[in-house]
Parts: sequence; C-alpha cells; structure tokens
Amino acid sequence: MILEGNVITDDRGCVRFVNDFDFKNVKRFYQVENHRAGFIRAWHGHNNESKYVYVAKGSALVAAIPLQDMVNGITTTIHKYVLSANKPSILFIPAGMANGFKTLEENTIVQFFSTSSLEESQQDDIRFAYDFVNIWEEDYR
Repeated sequence: MILEGNVITDDRGCVRFVNDFDFKNVKRFYQVENHRAGFIRAWHGHNNESKYVYVAKGSALVAAIPLQDMVNGITTTIHKYVLSANKPSILFIPAGMANGFKTLEENTIVQFFSTSSLEESQQDDIRFAYDFVNIWEEDYR
C-alpha cells in the first residue's frame, strides 16, 4: 500500500508531506544513508513487524517478497516500487514480508518507521543475502 503525499513550493522554499500517514502503531524509526548510489541493502524480513518506508532525500528502488516464499525458494511474487523525495509517499510493508532497497541517487536518505520495538524486532529477524533474489539490475527503457 502506498500513501501519496505532495510537495508545495513557494518563494520561501518547499514543504514535503504525507498527511494521511498515522503514527499510531509506530514504536520506533531509523534512517539509512548509504555511502554511494547503487548500494543494495537486502533481504530482511519479520513475521510480526510491519514497516513504513519514506525517502526523505534522493530516490530508491524498494522491493518486498512474501517471507514464506523466500523461505521456500519461491520468488514469483515480487513487489517493486521507486520512492522519491520529489514525489513524497510512504510505502507500507506488512508483517510477513522480506524487504530490501537500492539507492538510485547519491546522498539518498531512507527512513523506516517500525511497529516493533528494537527488542521485539531482534527476536523476529530473518535475513537473506542481498542477491538471494537478484532483482537489482537496472531496467533500461
């Protein structure tokens, strides 16, 4: 699910927002900034934790695959999204999904809002190699 936002610009600058986002279930957040464009951080999943993903600066390819599919080696259901600070939106990744991202621009900042505490998350942590499902190649059009 994507929550759409917007950018308003005037002579003072710009304001980015996603007004439909409700922080009610968020217990923590963290921010990731890679050292270079094209860096991949994947695959990471939780059975109980859901996440919301927001790109505050730059752009990123974000992907999600059902965790059970990953465990069983079935990778036919792949959800891919390009998130950009130029078109603010928040991507909801429900519990039971493995996720990962690739930064598409230098200095991209990706923020994650989690429904689990750090302790809860660490007890529900399932990881795979970044190339376990290699969907990260550019699709030149």
